[in-house]
Amino acid sequence: MSTLEPFFLAEFLGTATWLWLVFLSIVISLLVFDLGVLHREHREIGVKESLLLSAGYITAGLLFGLWVWQVKGGDAGMDYYTGFLIEKSLSMDNVFLMAMIFSFLAIPRKYQHEVLFWGILGVIVLRALMIGLGAALIAEFSWILYVFGAFLLFTGVKMLFSKVDDHPDLAQNPLVKFLRRRMRVTDRLHEGRFFVRQPNADGRTVLWATPLLLALVLIECADLVFAVDSVPAIFAITQDPFIVYTSNIFAILGLRALYFALAAMIHRFAYLKYALALVLVFIGCKIFLVGIIGKTPPVISLSVTVGLLLGGVLLSMWKTRHDAPATSQSDPR
Repeated sequence: MSTLEPFFLAEFLGTATWLWLVFLSIVISLLVFDLGVLHREHREIGVKESLLLSAGYITAGLLFGLWVWQVKGGDAGMDYYTGFLIEKSLSMDNVFLMAMIFSFLAIPRKYQHEVLFWGILGVIVLRALMIGLGAALIAEFSWILYVFGAFLLFTGVKMLFSKVDDHPDLAQNPLVKFLRRRMRVTDRLHEGRFFVRQPNADGRTVLWATPLLLALVLIECADLVFAVDSVPAIFAITQDPFIVYTSNIFAILGLRALYFALAAMIHRFAYLKYALALVLVFIGCKIFLVGIIGKTPPVISLSVTVGLLLGGVLLSMWKTRHDAPATSQSDPR
């Protein structure tokens, strides 16, 4: 037996180490190919390229799900696809917020991909910390799932009664005001740089952040807020950290690649939020019904999720069929 074999076969968070290494190798390879080969230079990404890149990421995510199905079984495979679908759908609002942030800070399209790319690296780390914490809490305190369930029910009901056109005002956002007070931020971009050295008020040359870094920080914080919904939602589907984490990351990779095509037509999915609200209510109810009817089979969870989200997409497309195309918020001049 090889000296490394015990290491590869040893379990980490309930899954063999070699499975985690395969996942990380795939994600790192995709990111290196994305930034190191496809987007080595700053340039605008068109709708066609965005769709092709997203299709590649989504295909990789779906194929990984098939591999999970083969290695961990059919129930694990369906749980992965359910988590993948929920995370991708819940992130739709995140796309709209990213477009608002880029517009608010006047970030040109040719620099947006780099912000999103480095943002993904932050997401990989932040989601790992949140999911690891969630798994530890569930293992130590099983009742924490009921807290997740109550939170999902509350969030779902709140979304059901929210208005379609409820959008945040970034100029009045407390986080934006705090960052501008605490950080030295230049008035203009310095090409694709996140930091520059230039004189301050007393003439000393110091390090300044550029609006590009401010955009990155705001997008990371926004993802952290959205993760508060999505992570409990997937833990309500499965408590396997491997399924939770991998479905999260693959969904985010594909959605951020799709950003450049989706940002211009996000208004066509205005009613999807109500379908998402029903999904959250359904998942929250599942937790409280386990003691009465037992665990909901993964195939039912996946079927209900797909049905609700598909209904939300079709309703949105029907309701907005006569709407004029929205002015892209992601293309500031």
